[in-house]
Amino acid sequence: MLEAEPDFRIAATCAGVREALAVLDREPVDVVLLDYDLGDEQGSAFLEEAKRRRFEGRILMVTAGMDDAGTLRAFEAGVSGLFLKHSPPAQLIEAIHKVTRGEMWLDSRAVRSLVAGAHEKSDGQQAAQALTARERSVLKAVFEGLTNKEIAANLQISESSVKAVLQQLFDKTGVRTRSQLVRIAIEQHAGDWLTGD
Repeated sequence: MLEAEPDFRIAATCAGVREALAVLDREPVDVVLLDYDLGDEQGSAFLEEAKRRRFEGRILMVTAGMDDAGTLRAFEAGVSGLFLKHSPPAQLIEAIHKVTRGEMWLDSRAVRSLVAGAHEKSDGQQAAQALTARERSVLKAVFEGLTNKEIAANLQISESSVKAVLQQLFDKTGVRTRSQLVRIAIEQHAGDWLTGD
């Protein structure tokens, strides 16, 4: 669809962060369409490295949905907009044009997320939020060493739902890796399931 636009040229289509960074090393890129969920990676890894390399182009985050804290972090990391995947394709073209001109693209739901994320951050309670039943179940499974696929099968949910819950856990606990989540599980949340909850 984008290749059909007369003023667009696709520099590359990449499957992961490392591959995308290699493209930036090879040629100039004006706009990166960055998926939030890259399978085993998160788009935030690209954001951090692009910022470190002083990438001067625009980054339009494309997502099926992000939690409030994730939305806030993405904008703090320098994204120029957030485009929701279920929006009409014509809006994607409009969004790309806007961010190319230096404007921001914000879906109304992203605005609500930004406000909510900023509110959570300012309250300083993000890491101390109580875990939901689903989050406790996923945290317990991570503690038990299960893979995302195994967790999805055990809880009868999709693997992408497991990834979304893991991201919520990372956001709430302020950690970045599964091993750090295991430590949090031991130190703070083991009682959630040891007491039969």
